[in-house]
Amino acid sequence: MNFDMLAMQAFTGLSVFTILMLMALGLAIVFGLMGVINMAHGELMAMGAYTTYGTAVLFETYFPRFMDAYFVVGIVFAFCITFVFGFLLERGLIQFLYKRPLDTMLATWGLSLILQQIYRQFINAKEVEVPTVSWLQGTWQATETVSFPLSRIFIIGLAVVTGAAVYMLLYKTRWGLRIRAVTQNRSISGAVGINTTKVDAFTFALGCGLAGIAGSSFTMLASTGPVTGQAYIVDTFIVVVFGGVESLLGTIASAFIMGQMQSWFEYFMSGSMARASILLLVIVVLYFRPNGLFATKVRR
Repeated sequence: MNFDMLAMQAFTGLSVFTILMLMALGLAIVFGLMGVINMAHGELMAMGAYTTYGTAVLFETYFPRFMDAYFVVGIVFAFCITFVFGFLLERGLIQFLYKRPLDTMLATWGLSLILQQIYRQFINAKEVEVPTVSWLQGTWQATETVSFPLSRIFIIGLAVVTGAAVYMLLYKTRWGLRIRAVTQNRSISGAVGINTTKVDAFTFALGCGLAGIAGSSFTMLASTGPVTGQAYIVDTFIVVVFGGVESLLGTIASAFIMGQMQSWFEYFMSGSMARASILLLVIVVLYFRPNGLFATKVRR
């Protein structure tokens, strides 16, 4: 294997990592803070992708001169719509199911089926694609024989910016301080005056918004269908559990490891064997570290 091939495989792993990280960050925040197993997280990703598709159709129809700007607008729309949907979902359903993990899992699984049917019935039963804006077409020629697609470079940059924004929110703002306090000890946080109900709603909405951004960036890699989210939800849960629930940095590191393993394993073996090998490694690691590879120690 020469250097060019090494660079291409590493870049492919980096592309997989960005999608997994954007998906897993939202799930880790929701799962880590409230213990909610949101089985509809994949459908929220699809909602973000469909929002971007709708934005593309809107610009093509009414603002064709500004078509190059639709993707950035679509990312903002995807975050806002999934954020609002997540907030309403938490207020209308999830808040009544706290401390009932099985009921929460069943309810969100049912919601995922409903959303799939809505996408199938009112948007398109077949997969849809969005046009690539002109400034994301083409490749960046790193060397004479190695080139990287601009769209994937943009997604990597988007993931870095999103990760940095989440870090700043959680570790540099008062809202982040409240979220971390509730994550570490809900009872004491409520006793010192933190409105845990408000924090729950905001945090759940934030997790959903991050899924929307993941869906928007996903449209640059593949087409979107009613069951697109199902293809990623299992991998996303594996990333969160493997990295350690309640550890956001662990989730990011886990997504990077999983993305690189998927890229390299698929180079040396078939797709199904690569997936089986990754799952086997995850099981072995969880056997020795049941709380995850990068689990943080929290006093309860």
